[in-house]
Amino acid sequence: MADDDAAVATLARFVAEAADGEFSDAVRYEARRTILNYFASAAAVAADPTLGAAVRVLARFSGPAEAGLIGRPQRLDRLNAAFVNAAANFLDFDDTHLETVIHPGAPTAAAVFAFGEATGASGAAVLEAFALGAEVACRMGNMVSPGHYARGWHITATCGVFGAAAGTARLLGLDAGTVRNALGIAASQSAGLVENLANEAKNVAVGNSARNGILAALVAAEGYDASAKALHGRLGWARAMGDEPRLAALTDGLGREWELSKNTYKPYPAGIVMHAIIDACLELRGDHGLAAEAVAAVTVAGDSLLLARGDRIVANHRDARVSIHHAVAAPLLAGAAGIPEFSEAFVLDPAVIALRAKVTAELDADMPVGAARVTVLTTSGECHELTVHHARGSREKPLTDAALEDKLRELAAIGGGIDDADRLIGALWDLERIADVGKVMALT
Repeated sequence: MADDDAAVATLARFVAEAADGEFSDAVRYEARRTILNYFASAAAVAADPTLGAAVRVLARFSGPAEAGLIGRPQRLDRLNAAFVNAAANFLDFDDTHLETVIHPGAPTAAAVFAFGEATGASGAAVLEAFALGAEVACRMGNMVSPGHYARGWHITATCGVFGAAAGTARLLGLDAGTVRNALGIAASQSAGLVENLANEAKNVAVGNSARNGILAALVAAEGYDASAKALHGRLGWARAMGDEPRLAALTDGLGREWELSKNTYKPYPAGIVMHAIIDACLELRGDHGLAAEAVAAVTVAGDSLLLARGDRIVANHRDARVSIHHAVAAPLLAGAAGIPEFSEAFVLDPAVIALRAKVTAELDADMPVGAARVTVLTTSGECHELTVHHARGSREKPLTDAALEDKLRELAAIGGGIDDADRLIGALWDLERIADVGKVMALT
């Protein structure tokens, strides 16, 4: 257990003491890409009625109006602003650390930007705090994967709270022992259920992870302590919420091999394991001129994770984002899979419902995670098949910087709350040279 204690202590010390030189150019670059994608995803939901409801509730209890809301005119205290801005996870359009299926951007960036704006932190400080927080969230996920997610814990929320706590602790300048307490306190605030992924409750969990991470760091700074074994002890977080933890995942290559460098960005607002299906259907439609009315049946083959997440009845637009059947219907019918194709109106269109009913999912145990095989049988008896092993946006086929910029422009236009997307894009690429991160938030 002594070695286990050392692993947690080493991680906390890295958060507290990592020097500028330990953030390589590649890490800083990927942090900026993740932040760009975060702002794009948050901008898209600015006018969403569900987000509006959350703002109305929180505004009744908000403290000083010290932090902005992305794409909205209101300002809240830093805790509640972080809750709201974590809605970047709302549309399943955010970043993905594929090894854990964590979306580290939403909970971590929401926390450090809200806290950074409230305290007048520099862009450089916020960038480093974000990189460290995202790293902690992903390493915590590595420690408990895959058993944690398989037990029903929504890993973005449950591990995101550690990212938010670590990032905030860095901005506060906490020493290693206090950072460790902040992480231990965050462990008692970790929650989120896979069963709720198709409901608004998912967003409460991700919002809480951002807000609670800030709270954990703040109370640690005021002297609150936590068990030294809160993360990994016999009755600690990892064993309570998963199988035997892999403590080495917290420190192996720490400072040299960054999990953040493995982050990926979505071209479609859907669960990441649906993207290979969408790619396949778009290509089959384009290559063979498939019309929806000519489709007799579609079979999608994939691994157990794909079927567990996506072989579901679609009752609303949230179901559709994690539906194998809709991942087929949208691109085959519309030739696209953007926000309009995952809207409630499109999802409940009778023609879309009819096409989804023609889709069958089957297990192929040899198919790797993230891959899919799509077979389309037409009414004339033709059979077209395509396997996609690496979807667009994966590490093997990453989105370019230009694609991420276009994504922010498109989603800002949909959300309607950002007047000059190009100015925001420029500021985010130039984040380290901005003296007060509040100037970036003012652009939103």
